[in-house]
Amino acid sequence: MHSLEHVPVKTLPPERFEEVLDEQQWKVLEAANEHAREIFGARRIWSINSTASGGGVAEMLHSLIAYARGAGVDARWAVIEGEPDFFVLTKRIHHQLHGSAGDGAGLGEADRAVYERVTRENADRLAAELNPGDVVLLHDPQTAGMVPRLCELDVHVIWRSHIGIDRPNAQVEEAWRFLLPYLEPAQAFIFTRRDYAPPELAQRDITIVPPSIDVFAPKNHAMTREQVASICGVAGIVDAEAIVPPEYVHHDGTTDLVGRRAEMDQDEPIGLHDPLVVQVSRWDPLKDPVGVMTGFAEHVAPYVANARLLLAGPSPAGVTDDPEGGVVLEQVRAARAALPAEVRRRIHLASLPMEDRSENAAIVNAIQRHAAVVVQKSLAEGFGLTVSEAMWKARPVVASRVGGIQDQIVDGESGVLLDDPKDLSAYGAAVAGLLADPARSAAIGEAARERVRRDFLGSRHLIQYLGLFARLIEHDGHEDAVA
Repeated sequence: MHSLEHVPVKTLPPERFEEVLDEQQWKVLEAANEHAREIFGARRIWSINSTASGGGVAEMLHSLIAYARGAGVDARWAVIEGEPDFFVLTKRIHHQLHGSAGDGAGLGEADRAVYERVTRENADRLAAELNPGDVVLLHDPQTAGMVPRLCELDVHVIWRSHIGIDRPNAQVEEAWRFLLPYLEPAQAFIFTRRDYAPPELAQRDITIVPPSIDVFAPKNHAMTREQVASICGVAGIVDAEAIVPPEYVHHDGTTDLVGRRAEMDQDEPIGLHDPLVVQVSRWDPLKDPVGVMTGFAEHVAPYVANARLLLAGPSPAGVTDDPEGGVVLEQVRAARAALPAEVRRRIHLASLPMEDRSENAAIVNAIQRHAAVVVQKSLAEGFGLTVSEAMWKARPVVASRVGGIQDQIVDGESGVLLDDPKDLSAYGAAVAGLLADPARSAAIGEAARERVRRDFLGSRHLIQYLGLFARLIEHDGHEDAVA
């Protein structure tokens, strides 16, 4: 039996947070790191999910594990394996937890057989690598079936769900009926919002941990205006020459150059000075890319001269756990092709290269910084890291009042929230209003950046994780067993 794929992660010093935290925040982080070193001893902290790239969970793990290692914690990350049928099934469960039917196939006994076989095989592989006292953090529906097998061992098993919906419906209830039998033995649970936890777990050990961003990662690292223009030009996003090297900074401080180009669907290039509205997300129907496009075509383009829309997402071939990405992209392409020529020329699609994760992140960084307005008009959203990313870059964001997005934005102060994401007129009016009022846009952007600094940095996330793990170990009363 071969072991799970281990994701290589570099060690990063948590001391770098001192430059963005206030004095009290920094003291809390130092204390959490010291306590973790005292309690964990030789224990390993394992994070298990379904992909090493292509989504917010993977991005956070790359960051949090690196800083945990820098704090002296033996943190590790492994990715499960599965055939296409398994990932089609787990994508359906993902949609149902968001209240959508997904592909509409439902969840039957044949699905359960596929799910149990794949998750059991992955659990057996992981079990062969675990030591007594280790902590295992399992992420999202793809891993829930591993819980019973791992709970047979002398390890701490925690399951985390990053997704959910504020008001559960029949689809959500069906998904939980499928998952809950596997989750029962888990020691603790983590949810992004309290509303996401099913009532069956209400009396269990639940911790609420909102996601976070790493402001030192290639996706969020500071860039000059010249770097932004050069990276966007070299990547084929805008029609611009590289006036400085298209350089970006890796986590470890080394630098590299953007060299790959996005695959663009467009009638003409985006001008460097064209007002640009941007949505960056996976090609996923819950992100409503067709609605973003239609709302722009009907309610922004006729009223804001030269404004353009860019829908950007990862090349579907580079996201292994999202089998429907290519299908959704083709639907967006067809919707764009059906628009009148005068509107269509102002709407652009970018499939971003995924061969190098850091290069992809740097291109996203430059796109967000180049945007006049960033949109996240999701129909449902677990959290929406792209919102905090854009806010950190002091961009005004127009987003749906759904899921964790509403926890990030204070409406009218650090962004604009849409009460009904399907109201294309309201969406268009919000975007057009920001484009027409640069002073208001700038003020909202600055307030947005401060809100992220205060509440949504990786340091807060790390403190919560380390605190939970330490509590579970101390509760067992044998914290020195493997020290």
